[in-house]
Amino acid sequence: MSLQAIKFDRSLKTLQILDQLLLPYSTSYIEITSIEDAYQAIKKMQVRGAPAIAIVGAFAIVVQLNKLENITVKDLLASIDYLVESRPTAVNLSNACNDIKDLLTSTFSTSDVAGQQVLDTVFKYAVDLYDADLSNNFKIGENGLNYITETLRSQNFKGPFSIMTICNTGSLATSGHGTALGIIRTTFQNLTKEKSSEDFWFEKVYPCETRPYNQGAKLTTYELDYEKITFSLICDNMATSLISTLNSTDGSIRNSSAPVKFIIVGADRIVKNGDSANKIGTFQLAAIADFFNKRNAEQIKFIVAAPRTTIDLKTETGADIVIEERPSNELTTLNAPVLDVNGTAGEKLTVGIATPGIDVWNPAFDIAPHDLIDSIVTEDTKVYIKDSEGNFKLD
Repeated sequence: MSLQAIKFDRSLKTLQILDQLLLPYSTSYIEITSIEDAYQAIKKMQVRGAPAIAIVGAFAIVVQLNKLENITVKDLLASIDYLVESRPTAVNLSNACNDIKDLLTSTFSTSDVAGQQVLDTVFKYAVDLYDADLSNNFKIGENGLNYITETLRSQNFKGPFSIMTICNTGSLATSGHGTALGIIRTTFQNLTKEKSSEDFWFEKVYPCETRPYNQGAKLTTYELDYEKITFSLICDNMATSLISTLNSTDGSIRNSSAPVKFIIVGADRIVKNGDSANKIGTFQLAAIADFFNKRNAEQIKFIVAAPRTTIDLKTETGADIVIEERPSNELTTLNAPVLDVNGTAGEKLTVGIATPGIDVWNPAFDIAPHDLIDSIVTEDTKVYIKDSEGNFKLD
């Protein structure tokens, strides 16, 4: 098992990425030798997660430049624009690419050959991006832990609690540790029953499977299992039933009665008013939390966790976010290895799970409205919460 999604050799300037389409049954790395390789890997979702996509994109420009081919800065800028098209919803990629373009155009002429100086400029940016993301992930984890602790204290909550999440927002989606899953990691490291100095403690995680690509089932469970964090996988459409059962007076599931107190999700883009684009199904969880909160005030906090690089202050509301649509076969088929009687993975096969040739709508993301979000946790010291008028101030 490996939780290192990105391997970049700073001396040789070589890049490998963990093929996340093969997880959890096989750990295999893909060599990225060009911008085109990165485009295809991002498009196919062999690498995914907004921070990881941006980092891979930046490193791919470095390895392309390291070939020292006779291309102009103008040609390089066009290739960078092409790279952004691989995942239009995730703002981190476009932010990183735009930063690199700004560096190039402010320092070099478009007619210049993209030589060693250009390489050095992009290399420094890419390495700094990676290092900052890793550092910021740990800060997000600490900020999230503090918010969770302060929230439960203010509610005078006692006993065990659970957390629900969707998609994968951990080491596999970032440079390491993670955003939403990073908060869960940090909470597990500090607030389990054995470690907690409070009257409450963290007992269990409920990751949603996250259709259609099952990043929750394949990747988040992979990470939770690796870290030995107690969890139970649920289908996306089980969230309401699970919360209703656990948050009732005498409810219990799998010998746990710890109510869901927090739903923590990542983000691919957070716009100026706080609307958040994330993996399809996130809006659904926000609406579910709102439903329960209206029946029992302050029962569940809905948290969006992301680095500042995910915040897009140029876009006013979620209505202006371009939502990527994925191919229909991702919803109508499953591609997975055949398991023998011992559970050993063999040859991968594609099987149909829907009527052939039907019309399919398969958006990759949805928008959680800001009024359903309780807090936005970044690496900034303060956690962003809404003012008295229900507005986030993210700038």
